Amino acid sequence: MDESVKLSDAATLSEATDDATKLHQLRQNKQALRKLIRSRIKSVYPTKNNTNTIASQTLLLSNSNQVFSRLFELPQYKHAKSIGFFLSMPSGEIQTKHAIQQIVKDGKVLYVPRVGLDFELCDMDLIRCDTSSCTATVDDAICGDSGVGSTANADDGGTMFYDSWPRNKWGIPEPPLTTTNVAKPGDIDLLIVPGLAFDTNGHRLGQGKGYYDRFIAKMRDGESNNDIDNIDDAVATNGQTGVNSAAKPLLVGVCLEEQFLDELPHGVDFGDGCDSANGIVPVSDHDYIMDIVLIPSRALILRNVHL
Repeated sequence: MDESVKLSDAATLSEATDDATKLHQLRQNKQALRKLIRSRIKSVYPTKNNTNTIASQTLLLSNSNQVFSRLFELPQYKHAKSIGFFLSMPSGEIQTKHAIQQIVKDGKVLYVPRVGLDFELCDMDLIRCDTSSCTATVDDAICGDSGVGSTANADDGGTMFYDSWPRNKWGIPEPPLTTTNVAKPGDIDLLIVPGLAFDTNGHRLGQGKGYYDRFIAKMRDGESNNDIDNIDDAVATNGQTGVNSAAKPLLVGVCLEEQFLDELPHGVDFGDGCDSANGIVPVSDHDYIMDIVLIPSRALILRNVHL
C-alpha cells in the first residue's frame, strides 16, 4: 500500500477517535450539570413529603413572576405580534400560568408546544391557540409593567383556555391532536425557551432530548434535524458556541436563579476546555444560543435584536 494512503487512513482514524472522545466528554459534562441543577431545584423547591412544600411553591411562583415581569418590560416583547410560549409542569420548574394570562390580556397571538403521543420521536410543534375561552385574569401588579414578584390573588379563579386539554406524561396540557394550526417558519416573532440551565453567554442546557433545538431549526432553517438521534450527538469543539442566527423567532431563555450559571459550580470539573469566557454550559454546533436570557434578578441582552 502507498505510504501516503497509510498516513491518510491513520489521520482519518485519529480524527474519528478525537471526535468520539469529545462527544463522550460533552455528554458527561452535560449530564454532570443536569444532575447538579436538578438537585438544586429539588432542594430549594421541594414538591412533596415536606412541611415546607407550600412555602416553596409560593417562592417558586414569586420568582417565576419576577422573571416574566422582565419579559413584559422588553421592547422586543411589546413589538412582537406572536409569542411562542410553554405550559409549565405542575411543580418543579418555572411557573407560566400568570404569564400566559398576561400574554392573552395583551392580545398577542399565542403558540404552545405539542409533543404528541410518541415521546421517543423527540420532535414537537407549536400550535396556535384559541384563547377566547380564557376567563382567568391577571393582576397588573404581578405581571404588568411595574409588577415584580407578588403572588397575591394572581387570577380570579376563572378558566384557562387549556383546562380541558389532555395532559402528557409530565402533567403538561397539550393541544388536542385535532388542532391543526401548526406554526410555520416566520409565524412566531418571539420564542420563550425553557431550559435546565443557562449561562452568561446564552448557552442553554436542555433535558437532553433536543425538542427545542429541533423546533428552532425548523423555524429558522427549515430543517427538522430528525437525523440526529440525540441532540448531544454532535461534537463540541473548542471555541464553538453553537448556532446563532438573526432569523425569527427571537430566542428568549427563562430560568430561576438556581439554574443560571456565571461560574463553574463547585465540584464540577470540565477540564481545560471550559472557562467562563467561552461559557459554562457545554454546547455543540447543533445547540442554539439565546438572544436574551431572563432570570429573577436581571435581564441579559446578549444580542441587540429588534423586531
